[in-house]
Amino acid sequence: MTEICPKCGLPKDLCICGTIEREEQRIKILTTKRRYGKTVTIIDGLDETSGKDIMKQLKRKLGCGGTFKNGKVELQGDHKKKVKDFLLKMGYTEEQIEVI
Repeated sequence: MTEICPKCGLPKDLCICGTIEREEQRIKILTTKRRYGKTVTIIDGLDETSGKDIMKQLKRKLGCGGTFKNGKVELQGDHKKKVKDFLLKMGYTEEQIEVI
């Protein structure tokens, strides 16, 4: 017996909930200054599961520290352009990503 998705009512292998949620996401990428003049790149608008996964991949790819807190990915350093390119390669569209 196949499992049924509680959101859309389709079998799990045909479920489109994840795709729809991903298309509706609006991602903002911005930088701020923290203590002692340190720059931090903030990625806002990701859900918790994909946010943590993306954070791990970005930390590894960019060679920087970072965290996921309050629904935002925070990376040490100014990585706006690299983060946007990475998200585009992951399948997010240009319209979903806003660089501030």
